[in-house]
Amino acid sequence: MTDMSDIERLIAIEDIRVLKSRRDRACDTKDWDLYRALHADDHVSHNQGFERWDSADIMIENVKALLGKGRTTVHHSHTPDITFESATKAKGIWGMEDLIFDSETEELLIHGFGFYHETYEKRDGKWLFTSRQLKRTLVRTSPETKKA
Repeated sequence: MTDMSDIERLIAIEDIRVLKSRRDRACDTKDWDLYRALHADDHVSHNQGFERWDSADIMIENVKALLGKGRTTVHHSHTPDITFESATKAKGIWGMEDLIFDSETEELLIHGFGFYHETYEKRDGKWLFTSRQLKRTLVRTSPETKKA
């Protein structure tokens, strides 16, 4: 438990919800400057099937390579479970669904479901992502994707 008032906690939850919404939108619209600005420099990502990425810059380069040119993405995050370690540190688990399409053919390549496990810190008055781990519970892939 923290020393946060109910109002402070609700405002922080809403700030983190907006942070997450901006992250999904930035990813899907390929607004890489906004995407990078939402993450602390020391952000760490570790997603199933990939090496751990130990900085925001490494993470953004990998995300751009995986989801950038030639891919259309749709990310939905919902039902957040946000808890606070302090007034400036929080953890969140979000239900998620993502779809990844070939931009040219519009073929669905990946349809995933699962959970984002994230941490956040309030630095210089704004909430930032400090870590993310994607744990998918189900992934559907196209036959062509399975061959690759």
